[in-house]
Order: sequence, then structure tokens, then C-alpha cells
Amino acid sequence: MWRGGLDRVAALSEFTRPNDSSGPRLVRWGIVSENVELTAPSGPSSRRSFLTGVGATVTAGALGAGIVSRLGSDDFDLASQRSSAIAHERAEAHESERLPTPPTNGDEDLFPDGTASFTKTLPHNEIGELEPEVFSAFASALASGDADLIDQLPGGGPRTLANPLAAHCFSLAGADPHSVPMPPVHALRSARQAAEAGEVYWMALARDVQFARYSESDIIADVVADMNRFSDFTGPRRSGLVTDTTVFRGQTPGDLVGPYVSQFLYADIPYGNHVIQQMDHAPTSRDFMVDRSDWLAIQNGAVPTSPIEFGADRRYLLTGRDLGEYVHRDYSYQAYLNAALVCFSLGPEALADSPYTGSARQGGFLTFGAADGLDLVSRAAVTGLRPAWFHKWLVHRKLRPEAFGGLVQNSMTGPSTYGLDPEFLNSDALEQTRRTQGSFLLSQAYPEGSPTHPSYPAGHATIAGAAVTVLKAIFDEDYVLPEPVVPSEDGRSLQDYSGSELTLGGELNKLANNIALGRNMAGVHWRADGDDGVVCGEEIALTLLQDHLREVIEDNASYRLTRFDGRTVRVTADEIVST
Repeated sequence: MWRGGLDRVAALSEFTRPNDSSGPRLVRWGIVSENVELTAPSGPSSRRSFLTGVGATVTAGALGAGIVSRLGSDDFDLASQRSSAIAHERAEAHESERLPTPPTNGDEDLFPDGTASFTKTLPHNEIGELEPEVFSAFASALASGDADLIDQLPGGGPRTLANPLAAHCFSLAGADPHSVPMPPVHALRSARQAAEAGEVYWMALARDVQFARYSESDIIADVVADMNRFSDFTGPRRSGLVTDTTVFRGQTPGDLVGPYVSQFLYADIPYGNHVIQQMDHAPTSRDFMVDRSDWLAIQNGAVPTSPIEFGADRRYLLTGRDLGEYVHRDYSYQAYLNAALVCFSLGPEALADSPYTGSARQGGFLTFGAADGLDLVSRAAVTGLRPAWFHKWLVHRKLRPEAFGGLVQNSMTGPSTYGLDPEFLNSDALEQTRRTQGSFLLSQAYPEGSPTHPSYPAGHATIAGAAVTVLKAIFDEDYVLPEPVVPSEDGRSLQDYSGSELTLGGELNKLANNIALGRNMAGVHWRADGDDGVVCGEEIALTLLQDHLREVIEDNASYRLTRFDGRTVRVTADEIVST
């Protein structure tokens, strides 16, 4: 079972306190209700129903004593019944949406030793492979949801796995994370894998090319020529071709309009009484893990000894390396909180319609206002991560690009072969990598390489998809951003941009893909991790918005937005429909 730890009731532990004289007491929001009996259920379905029941008990019991004196009893009963009914309906709806076992690409059957899977921090042999029994124990421990079994797994170094137990969690706001579908990720021997490997290898070679100079760069010309040779590349094109204006970009509405970097990564951020300029010290042009011994140590879970070095001057984002470092140190919803603060500063003209549009005497705040919007953006981050963790750890377990580089090194130098597609093995990307660094490994922008969790989907991408979906629901996507900018040649100042109009919605879409693809430029993700990841985040964010509408009293409240595939959608408390 996917949810091998859900019979625990740890989620309730913070609410219970011992009481020697009358049994357990339930403590929540500082209100104590005596004689509340909690019985632990078994199984995820029972647990979800139990939590719903506890919510009703708390509302009617613990809270009732404190507020009935201020409300009429009929009013309180009505509110209590409404709350209980909504909670019960939501739990049943989300439970019914849970998927059967999602389809996978079959690589774990083809490679039972984990060759095509994430195995970082486990002990590898001298060519970077596992013993089959190690991977089998790894997969079984992950599926069990048992912390003790995971702790008993062998380790190759001091680094630890990144929170695999979270793959078993569920949500009470937004869809059950296990109900959000994703397509099988590309298989190791596929033409799609070849194309995505070619792109990420070229991204590494072109890390230090300024985005504004792509059209005049010899490296980018080589990228364009090589990427057009791959038979299954899914990145954006113009007239059927990869060009210097589409290379390394996303493919959502707005991505191909204007500068590569979103305005929301250049705009000054209003932060209370302060204004924050989005400038930072740029990393120097140093790559990591190009030596086989360094690469193997990191796969085994070693802590890197060589840090990233930075220049003395602060500047705006200019290159892929700059963008990769931005998404190296950002906190989960940093870019989207910043974007929300920028959008709110644009004034009411930038807001989408809400129940308070045109109201003579009221404005939104706690609902359909700034406090509400900022809270939704932050909640979208964890909401978006939860289905990502489920798919990462319990379904796809896709290997990271750095691990694929080890397979390429073995294939090209002889220790082993894995049937990798010749479109990549014969590519100019791989040949230029060999000439540049003397190995076939994929260079990394981070000394530690990838995080210690599987590749598909990208957590940064699912957060991006969820948070940007919320932002597009709150703000007017058609609003034209005033006074757009681009960085100067040295990145130390901003200059006016005079090209095509840049809309708020288009630049939010671009922001999502800048963040997702910035991780690829660092060498830690594939294109599918981002492209499918933002859609995964979008899917669960729509249900988060729907559940939010079920919490408010404003009649006929809804959200309208454009999805990443260009379709428009309307979200109400009752349905999510394309319009």
C-alpha cells in the first residue's frame, strides 16, 4: 500500500493532554473541553473520517461553551452544522478521488538493481551501481511508511534522505495528494530521455552565457543545431524548430514573450517600510562533480568539501548560473511571496474581480483581500509539495541527471552498458562536454549536486505551479505591467525595456518556468520534472482554491484564471470547469 503509515494518529497528539480524574481532555485554540474520548482508528480512510468527526466534536463541544453566550443557540447550531457538513463532504470527496496504482515507465522492472532509479546516499560500488537486494530493501522501506525500516537502510555517507515519510501524508485542504495524477516519466532508454539529457548537458555548457546575448552566442548556436536533431524533444519551438529565442524556455502562455527572465525577478519588492532590490553576489564560473571520484563520493552521500565562490559585486540575474544559484538558496515560496507583494503594490487595477468589486461600502481583507491572498500563496507551497513527494518516493523514483551522467561515463568508457539511446551518445552535447572537462559526467553548479530525494516531479516546479495558479486567481492576468525593465550589460542596474507588452499573467507563467528551469541549469533536474511538475502543482492548487471558497460566506464567489495549457477555468465551491 502507498500509505503504509497512515494508521498512526500522530496528527492528533498536539491536541491531547492527560487528565487523571476524568480521562483525556481535548485542548485546541486555548479552550479546554472535559471528558472528550478519542479512539485511534486504523487505516487511512478511518483516520480521515475520524479527523472529520473530531473537528465536529471540537466545534460543538470545546468551542460551544465559549461562544454560545455571544451567539444565539440557533445561530450556533446552524454554523456548527454547516461546518461539520462541509468538512464531511470534503473528506468524502477527496477520499473518493484517490487513484489506483499510478502507471510507471517500467524501468524498475527492467533494472531491478535501481540503475534507472534514485539511489543517492545508498552505498554504491566502484562504478556507481547498487546490489539488487539493496534497492529492493530501499523500495520496500519507502512503501512501508515505517520510520524504523527506513533508518535501518545502509548508508554510503553522512547525508540523509529528504523526508521520505512525507510521501504518506494527506491534506484536509485541497485534494488528497495521492489523487493528483501524473504521466509516467520518460524511460531510461527512450528518445525522450536522450533529448532531455542533451538539453541538460547543453544547459551546463551554456551556464555563463548571458540570456540577453543568446542570439549572438556561438555556444547557443551549437545548442540550437544539436537540439533540432533530437526526435522527441518537447521544448518550445517556432515554426517547428528550436531557435535562439525558444531555447531553454518554458512553453506556457507568456514564456516566449520578451526577456528570458520574468519581471517578478527584477522588480523592486515593497516589504513593509523597506524596498528590496533583487540583486545578489553572482557565483563564479566553477563547476563541480566532473571528476569520477568526486562524483562517486557524492552519490554515496558524502558532504562536499569545496564551496561555491562568489564575486564581490552584487548584480541582477544575467546568466543560467545566476538563476541556478537563485533557486539553490531560495525558501519554498520566496519568489511568489515577492510577486504577490509586487502585484498588490500595483493598486486595485491589478486585482481580479472578487465579491467586493464595485461594492459601495466594503472591501476584502480577511477574505478576498491582501491578508487572504498572502496566506493562500504560502499555503500553496506545501500543498503543491505533497503530491510531488508522493510521486517522487512512492511511484516514479526517477534518477537525477547527475546519476545519469555516471551511466553515460560507464557507457562511453566501457565498465558497463545500459542501452542508452544513441541520439544522445552521438550528440554534439556529449562530445563538447568531453572536450571541455575531460569526462562524460554532467557538471553540477552545486558542490553537493542534487538534493537527496528523487527527480520527478521537481518540488520547485510543483510549488511554482501551485503558487502561480493562486496568484493568477487573485490578480488580473491581462493587466499590462507598467515600466518593464531589463538589466544593464554588467547587471548592476536596470534599464527600460521597450519590446512587446508584458502582461501580469504571462510574466507569472514565465516566473514559474524560470524557477523550474533554473534547477535544470544547475544540473539537478530534467525538463519533464518541471513541465509536468507545474501542471501537478496547478491541479492541486485549483482544489485548494475550491476548498477555500467552501470556507467563506460571500455568495457566488469564484475564481477565474488561465491554465498553463492556455485553457480558461472557473473555480466555484461546487465545481472546477473549463470555460
